[in-house]
Amino acid sequence: MKIRNSFIIIFSAFTILISFAFGFSFGQLECKVCPPEDVDFSLLWEAWHELESKYVNKQDFDTQEMIYGAISGMVDSLGDPYTIFFDPDDTKRFIEDVKGTFEGVGMEIGIRNGQLQVIAPLEGTPAQKAGLRSGDKIIKINDVLTADLSLDEVVDLIRGPKGTTINLTIYRDDMSQAKEIPIVREVIQVPSLKLEMLDDNIAHLGLYHFSEKASFDFRMVAIEILTSSAESIILDLRNNPGGYLEVAQDIAGYFLERGQIVTIEDFGNGEQEEYLAQGTANLINYPLVVLINQGSASGSEILAGSLRDNRGILLIGEKSFGKGSVQQLETLKGGSSLKITVAKWLTPNGDSITDQGLKPDIEVEITEQDYDQEIDPQLNKAIEIIKEIR
Repeated sequence: MKIRNSFIIIFSAFTILISFAFGFSFGQLECKVCPPEDVDFSLLWEAWHELESKYVNKQDFDTQEMIYGAISGMVDSLGDPYTIFFDPDDTKRFIEDVKGTFEGVGMEIGIRNGQLQVIAPLEGTPAQKAGLRSGDKIIKINDVLTADLSLDEVVDLIRGPKGTTINLTIYRDDMSQAKEIPIVREVIQVPSLKLEMLDDNIAHLGLYHFSEKASFDFRMVAIEILTSSAESIILDLRNNPGGYLEVAQDIAGYFLERGQIVTIEDFGNGEQEEYLAQGTANLINYPLVVLINQGSASGSEILAGSLRDNRGILLIGEKSFGKGSVQQLETLKGGSSLKITVAKWLTPNGDSITDQGLKPDIEVEITEQDYDQEIDPQLNKAIEIIKEIR
């Protein structure tokens, strides 16, 4: 029997391993371990025998680590950065991380066009305070070049105990040269959301992550909005890298009619599964606009896409990241696990999120000068538009 528990996360790091949009399931170890009849494993065992009999440093011959290494190599050969093998320690860390508390610098990372980059620095974390931004390319970690590293190797390098320092060499498009940024690791508490009442009775709702507690937090905020003088809502999904699928689906239910499609899971073989809004649509009558940027990934793309396709809600800001693949976590023998890409997310209109992202209806960039002067032209545009449409 398999217990399915869907997540959407971008595989990356809160200097950890998390992870953009992923269907996540803890499967039982079933009777599926018999070797396929049409595969010849003799080459593997021949290489194993040669190493066992001839390798010079016999003290380094760790059979369990070699098995883990062989599985990792097999998985890596697929070329999918989101399909990953976790040994027991990594499995434990992964499950703890997705709950929203860990030690690190507080950012999501991913690979785009073969380059390691920051997807989103999380709200109030050392990464954000150090000035890291969505789209920053990570060239080196301390003195190690990232070009040939896998995501899990990057995570191992960046993570570390609180109070210790990591040096990241960063390059962004408006830099004349790369810059080294030191960051002190801390215990990271991933915030879920923040509500701020702006002038003209506008509720600015920042949703930072679809964490375990985000559904409860959103319910409390929805009550606060309903009992306030708010007349319209700006839903801010910038730098939101994802989280639990069920949470994104639950939050969509506040803005969509019950039964409307939130997202479609496409398995690539003609089989699809629809995820529907199940809520009470308590906030559906409020004029609404949505803010996105290149740090908006997976769960936030699903939510934004569902509001655009179902209600014609305007998206304001920058093109989103484009993480729309679905991963499923299978538990393996001895506490290890395998995270496998099994499907892709589509918007209700059938548009693929993977590698495409969502293009804003109104594109607004934030310049270096805006950052320096702490000006937010994207939010300002959202305020302007919400006043016009309400």
